[in-house]
Amino acid sequence: MKNLLLLLLFLSFGNSLFAQDPIENTEEPKKPPIELYKIISADRDTTYVDTSLSVQKEYKFNYLRRDQFELLPFSNVGQPYNSLAYSFDKLNLKPLFVAQSHHFNYMDVGDMKYYNVPTPLSELYFKTAFEQGQQLDAFFTVNTNEQFNFSIAYKGVRSLGTYQNILTSSGNFRFTTNYTTKSKRYKVRAHIAAQDILNEENGGLPANSIDLFVNDDPEFNDRGRIDVNFEDAENLLKGLRFYADHEYELISQRDSTKYNVLAIGNRFSYEEKSFLYTQDAPYESYGDSYENANLRTKTTLEDFNVQGYARLENSLLGTISAFAGYTDYNYGYNSVLILDEGRITNRLQGNLIQFGAGYKKQYRGFELSGKGAINISGDYDANYLQGAASFSFDEDNKVEASATIHSVAPNFGYQLYQSDYVNYNWQNSFENVKRQELKFEFQSRKLLNASVSYTGIDDYTYYSIKENDSTPTPQQFGDRVDYLKVKVQKELRYGKFALDNTVLFQQAVSGEEVFNVPQIVTRNTLYFQDEFFKKALFLQTGVTFKYFTEYNMNAYDPVLAEFYVQNDQKLGGFPLLDVFLSAKIRQTRIYFKWEHFNQLFKSTNDQFSAPGYPYRDAVIRFGLVWNFFL
Repeated sequence: MKNLLLLLLFLSFGNSLFAQDPIENTEEPKKPPIELYKIISADRDTTYVDTSLSVQKEYKFNYLRRDQFELLPFSNVGQPYNSLAYSFDKLNLKPLFVAQSHHFNYMDVGDMKYYNVPTPLSELYFKTAFEQGQQLDAFFTVNTNEQFNFSIAYKGVRSLGTYQNILTSSGNFRFTTNYTTKSKRYKVRAHIAAQDILNEENGGLPANSIDLFVNDDPEFNDRGRIDVNFEDAENLLKGLRFYADHEYELISQRDSTKYNVLAIGNRFSYEEKSFLYTQDAPYESYGDSYENANLRTKTTLEDFNVQGYARLENSLLGTISAFAGYTDYNYGYNSVLILDEGRITNRLQGNLIQFGAGYKKQYRGFELSGKGAINISGDYDANYLQGAASFSFDEDNKVEASATIHSVAPNFGYQLYQSDYVNYNWQNSFENVKRQELKFEFQSRKLLNASVSYTGIDDYTYYSIKENDSTPTPQQFGDRVDYLKVKVQKELRYGKFALDNTVLFQQAVSGEEVFNVPQIVTRNTLYFQDEFFKKALFLQTGVTFKYFTEYNMNAYDPVLAEFYVQNDQKLGGFPLLDVFLSAKIRQTRIYFKWEHFNQLFKSTNDQFSAPGYPYRDAVIRFGLVWNFFL
């Protein structure tokens, strides 16, 4: 609440600072068109601020600020998400960091936004959490002149949760800036991101507590009274990144029908990441430990990247680009471990030299695009190649087909890990994970939106518990994983009523023993919308039904902060019903939701987010998104 009051005070000050003097000008200033408040993505795609209210906005009103259709949250906001489906969008050329289950809310370079606005703009996101705490995402941006913009934002979450020792606390600070000369030939943009994601860990519920939960024992409706496996552990993911990208147009020729542009540029980024796991005393089920108290393991990564690139934009040829890059990485620990089986090193460090190119061309509704890159030097071989072709029949109908080939080394955590727990120490030399994907998409406002993808993965890496072991270790699958995914979305309207439907069918055609997914995931929202009080209030209210079929749901390990494959327990097959009411008054959207209300009408609880981790109980939550155009 303190952060919210400080933000409101800041916004009030900003309003006074940028407002016109009422004595000198008594006329109310006219707000510029909303299309002039531009949002620029990392890929230089431009959209504008959208203050409308829709059911799609309701889906995105959550901790991640994006649609969670393919995710299953844990009981407390800010905890990990179990995956109900998979998308393979990352085209990385080096291994990823550890603790990937804690990266859902971690903002990478591609997640950053830049702005260009005619007047100061701010946005306030607020939503209640569980027990003590709240979510807040506050943002402010301003152009000091037509060429220079900066923005500052902070996303903070703190929630105690309903079970013992699952407090979450996270902070995402972002500062961005971009500048363009009056000639528009030189452009620079940069950002700073400082992030921390803290999770207390309790290891889930023991067997006797699971029985109390499933049988809905009324003495334990207060979830804080249920025993958990331990109450003395926590992990912390932190990151600090500096990024800059600037370019100069050597040739800059543009008119209404033709263009010819040649630009050269340079990108730079430096990022430090760390993951810390601490526990006051060892937990017996995790095996022996090197310490009898105060277990502490810190994993670090230093990542430096620099790129030089060139881009040719020509009205006849299209856009051709190429880059050469250098990466220096340093991952690991501060100690070397000597075991009977051998020596486990403390560092994986080295450098990579990369080269890549891309192409894009539009012509009468057709668009061809392609990009590829390869590590030409260094300890890790990696490459990717992606091509796509699309055709727009008109503004409402579009088809696209794409193919992707990607080969990269497994995440650092599969290769090297150290811990005070004996079982959590390893050094592996795995083959590259090789992925091939074919994808077809169809988008139509009048018909439906659909996508079909078929993905093949060779040398798939995963965590699992071997026979006679009690903790997960990294494995590499010797056979092939083939994954089919079909997703369809369609909204039906009748007067002031609408039914929004999303259905996902998926199956591991091969490799199902290591790649577990529910066969069907569906979400159906029936809602009513109308305007009231002379169109001063726009309201939407309805109910959302979500369901996924039973399957061998991945389990969660708090020491690694990773999910692992298990084939002993099927979970899922339960409905999730939410009742919502959303309203828009000018630039303010207000949200009320009764989450998982059907849980109140069940005699037993069989709803889990992962084995041993119950899904959240029924709860009423409130929040808002408020834009200020100063």
